[in-house]
Amino acid sequence: MHNNGMQARTYLRASLLAAIIVISLKLLAWKVTGSVGFLSDAMESIVNVAAAAFALFIVRIAEAPPDADHPYGHTKAEYFSSGVEGLLIGVAAALILIEAAKRLTHPQPISDVPLGAAISAAATVINLGVALWMLRGAQRLRSIVIEADARHLLTDVWTSVGVIVAVMLVPLTGWLWLDPVIGIVVALHILREAFSLVKRSVDGLMDKSMDDADLAGLQAVLDRFRSNDLRFDHVRTRVAGTRRFASMHLHMPGGWSLQRAADCRYAVEKALIEAYPGMTVTIEMLTSAQESLQEENAQLQATGTISHQVCTPGAPSHPH
Repeated sequence: MHNNGMQARTYLRASLLAAIIVISLKLLAWKVTGSVGFLSDAMESIVNVAAAAFALFIVRIAEAPPDADHPYGHTKAEYFSSGVEGLLIGVAAALILIEAAKRLTHPQPISDVPLGAAISAAATVINLGVALWMLRGAQRLRSIVIEADARHLLTDVWTSVGVIVAVMLVPLTGWLWLDPVIGIVVALHILREAFSLVKRSVDGLMDKSMDDADLAGLQAVLDRFRSNDLRFDHVRTRVAGTRRFASMHLHMPGGWSLQRAADCRYAVEKALIEAYPGMTVTIEMLTSAQESLQEENAQLQATGTISHQVCTPGAPSHPH
């Protein structure tokens, strides 16, 4: 976990450095041309700097070990970073829409387009390279923080491409309205990406289960142990940042020795952790005809019957 955190910070520091360079280039492109499209593009990149800095802060929190107040760790903090990035992207899109609307109602000519476009294109290439590198790292580290920052950079790439195309077409066609129209289209795309990031954050904070592919893989592992003697039910999973959790009931014959039952439970847990490194697995062992107290209570509430206590704490199991 600590090593993953150090690698995550490396990606985020690179993102922050790239964002600073890109902002400088885009502001220069705006200064050269006077294009509101280039200005809006630079504003979106300024959000990247704030997002990357916040992500670095969150990663430090997420990699902190479990403590008395947070026995399951702090990995859910990553979802706050993803959510904040989504909101920041949404704000940037709104600002672009405002600036585009102003230019649409009051068209103005732009100048030195080839030079400005070349400068903006250089910034775009930097963003694209860093974003693709970070996406690969996010998949390897299973980090939503890095993924969110990478996707944020990709939205910046889309913005830049749209703006460059629009700005270059303006002097060729004489259509001054083309610059703000393209800006509006790109801003709507950015809003879609913002919604996606916020949704993922909400899903994570609401203990969303593992994705379908991982769930199928988990069931495949359990299938290796299923038999006439063993069955699994109430299999539940959740994801918290880079960590995955699974809990289940393991039913086995009541006549098995405690040692045999414990060995079986250990084998299942080991197989799951080998398939999903770092997973936290909780297995409740029950007899074939037994359900957990929670399930029995639910059945009792439904039927209105009363259970009979068969084991009293502190008392012998078989009194003489």
